[in-house]
Amino acid sequence: MIKKADRVIMNDDIRVSEVRCNVDGAESLGIISTDEAMEKANEMGLDLVLIAPDAKPPVAKIMDYGKYKYQEEKKLKEQRKNQTKVDIKEIKLSIKIAENDISYKVKHAREFLSEGKHVKFRVFLRGREMANPDAARDVLLKIWPMVEDLGTMDKPPRFEGRYYNMYIIPNK
Repeated sequence: MIKKADRVIMNDDIRVSEVRCNVDGAESLGIISTDEAMEKANEMGLDLVLIAPDAKPPVAKIMDYGKYKYQEEKKLKEQRKNQTKVDIKEIKLSIKIAENDISYKVKHAREFLSEGKHVKFRVFLRGREMANPDAARDVLLKIWPMVEDLGTMDKPPRFEGRYYNMYIIPNK
């Protein structure tokens, strides 16, 4: 679905009588009739593109639209390439977790943090456990000293729905 803002009005689709015309990389032609601007664009072998349709008079530019579109896509691709994707590893726990299970899960969390990944500890509360959510917070606070040398607590333990969550980001 093409949004109204994304649709480009160009060449024969321009339905105004006068436009303020510019040439790409050159001088301004001033306010001229749309037909005259179209003739000028055809002489140069380029497109007449409406840049600001809401202006008084509307602004049009004579340019190679295909080349412009290609350069814009290239810029977007370059921006996406330079973005850093954050990996969040989730470790699920329960209130009734045993000590050896905690140490096993913390070992994995330490590996993730040393690889530069973010870790989200999650304690799920079932049934009657919802009556005492502080027990879940205590489990998370018991884990924190085991991983604090490799990361910093982005968000302190927080109650969200049926879960108690704690986010840890790696130290740089």
